[in-house]
Amino acid sequence: MTTVTSTRTGSPATSTVPVVRCREASRTYGHGYAAVVAVHGATCSLYPGDRVALVGPSGSGKSTLLHLLAGLERPTAGTVEWPGLDSTTGIAVVFQGPSLIPTLDVVENVVVPLHLAGIGDDEARRRATDALEAVGLLDLAGRLPEELSGGQAQRVAVARALATRPRLLLADEPTGQLDSDSATHVVSALLHAADRVGAALLVSTHDTRVAERLGTRWVMDDGRLCPFYDDAARSTRTGPCR
Repeated sequence: MTTVTSTRTGSPATSTVPVVRCREASRTYGHGYAAVVAVHGATCSLYPGDRVALVGPSGSGKSTLLHLLAGLERPTAGTVEWPGLDSTTGIAVVFQGPSLIPTLDVVENVVVPLHLAGIGDDEARRRATDALEAVGLLDLAGRLPEELSGGQAQRVAVARALATRPRLLLADEPTGQLDSDSATHVVSALLHAADRVGAALLVSTHDTRVAERLGTRWVMDDGRLCPFYDDAARSTRTGPCR
């Protein structure tokens, strides 16, 4: 079993209970000879203030692990728990592809999850406006998604996540379809959003420049999770997890 840890920016007093914890969590698709094990026995925890980059090649299991952490999929073996949350409503996910509703303007898109959570319109719009201001897009509040660049649309998705005030913020390849300039803005928005609400942040990415901005790197290698340290004073793991 490999247990991975992370760099924490929160104070010890607020970081003693993990937001999410995996214990030997696995996810298998299919049965028998056709079975594919996407995640093999992952054991890890994320605490408030953690900043983690989840790296690895395509098909290594990054998205599947992120979905397990988000509660979007259930493990076929092992457990995933959220001891630091009342429920998985404290989780927000930013996806790689377009996720805005095309017929709603920017502020209406940010308001959607708040209305679904039963928050009244006045409070929802106040939160949405605050979140858009935090990511630097308040001046685009009345635009439709088709009037935004790819980077702007992703920052709106970050604002939508921030408005829900999550304890766990997960982003699945959020810069994968963006140029380097836009990617920089999106990662800055994610870090600012996590800092603003004291959330744990995990970002899956292929981009080493994105990974370098997070405090810790975890590597997925053929469905197995292992730590990767990029500090020159520490050893690096470039081969398979053992």
